[in-house]
Amino acid sequence: MTNAQILAACRSNWEYRGVDDASMREMLDELSAHLEDAEAAGRTAQDVVGRDVRAFAASWARARAPLSRRAPRTVAMACFAAGCLLLGAYLIRWTTEVDVAAAFLAFWLATAAATVAWELRRGSIGLVKNWLVGLAVGLPAAIVTQRLAGDGVLFVLPLWAAALLLLPGLPYAVADARAAKRRRKAEVKAEAEEAP
Repeated sequence: MTNAQILAACRSNWEYRGVDDASMREMLDELSAHLEDAEAAGRTAQDVVGRDVRAFAASWARARAPLSRRAPRTVAMACFAAGCLLLGAYLIRWTTEVDVAAAFLAFWLATAAATVAWELRRGSIGLVKNWLVGLAVGLPAAIVTQRLAGDGVLFVLPLWAAALLLLPGLPYAVADARAAKRRRKAEVKAEAEEAP
């Protein structure tokens, strides 16, 4: 990656994490100076940021944004993801009510807890790794719960429950989509500037 691409990736990551503009400008200036110093000393950008630019940006953002500022966003996005999955269950079954069994509840609670913990610790894990976490953590929890509690229905969720779960994360989801769009534009611009 070039310096411009690294700066663009860090900027989008920090925007995604809600780092304020003044702090972001300061962080970008500091990172740019480090990258230029490394280049002048004959080192690569990878020597400064490591192999994983997202992890580097996430760790720096965590240092700037305390847990008390990151936790509400993470919880809201977890609710949003749960709402999307619940909405999918309504659409698949083409019904306005979903029966919730203990194993179903254990699977999603264990998956959500592991995903939120990972998000708070390292940053976004991506869709594929999210499903792997779901299988590695949620599946054993569901199997154990199924054996212990059986398959009886605990409660029935009406369709409005999905909408209620979607609401807290909706502003964050829109902001994430806009940040991803800006990041793609910045990457295209950086590649265009780099080309002869």
